Amino acid sequence: MFIPLHDANTLKYIKLQWVTLTLIVANVAVWLFTGVVASETVSQATFVGLGYIPAVAFHHATLEPALVLVPEPLTYVTYAFVHSSFWHLASNMLFLWVFGDNVEDAMGHVRFLLFYVLCAVSGALFHGFIGETSESPLIGASGAISGVIAAYVILHPRVRVWVLVFMRVPIPLPAFVPLVIWIGQQFVMLAIEPDGNVSWGAHVGGIVAGALLVVVMRRRGVPLFDRQVVMPRAVHDRQKPNPTMIFVPGQPPRPRLPWDKPPTEY
Repeated sequence: MFIPLHDANTLKYIKLQWVTLTLIVANVAVWLFTGVVASETVSQATFVGLGYIPAVAFHHATLEPALVLVPEPLTYVTYAFVHSSFWHLASNMLFLWVFGDNVEDAMGHVRFLLFYVLCAVSGALFHGFIGETSESPLIGASGAISGVIAAYVILHPRVRVWVLVFMRVPIPLPAFVPLVIWIGQQFVMLAIEPDGNVSWGAHVGGIVAGALLVVVMRRRGVPLFDRQVVMPRAVHDRQKPNPTMIFVPGQPPRPRLPWDKPPTEY
């Protein structure tokens, strides 16, 4: 078990991770309502009304009209903003805080928001396919966060990440070490415990979606696996203009004279 604390990975394309911060604020706001302000009865009704229920989604059951808060198709997304406890919320938001900014940086704000939503939908679908008759509501951002983790390890496997191991020892590791172990654990747990209290299926669905989507949704020119952008040899070997010479089309180059004005660069 590890907890991410910080990564040494600066933003390259954006000044601030607006979408990541907005998602965190939205998740915290929903939890403040369900976990602090609302009564237990209202909280449970919110879990049912906003949660993703496979039996309802696959038409094996229907929800009482009084419990319907949003149209059923929207629950493929709304479930990812509801959390059962403070620690459930805190763990998901910590992963989003550490890894979300760099994935948003690699994609841009709008595409990252779409990416996050699609990973949440994929997590819900995978969870539903595994147990389509389940009447228990699925809640939590874990499916979307799993997609963010998969995208991060594909983009930045060699970046140093400080992690807290066994809740005691902070150590820096290349990102692929803890994240690949974590991803492998989700697949193992899905095979061992497909019907447990933790939806390993939602995690795996998010991982698969994140790994596939990052390839097509990243900015043009953003490399995968921390590879450097390779400049074509023809461009690399192109001779740069000599600032001490003047080049006039149709005439041989001549030395720049003192009264010649230097070219203006824009």
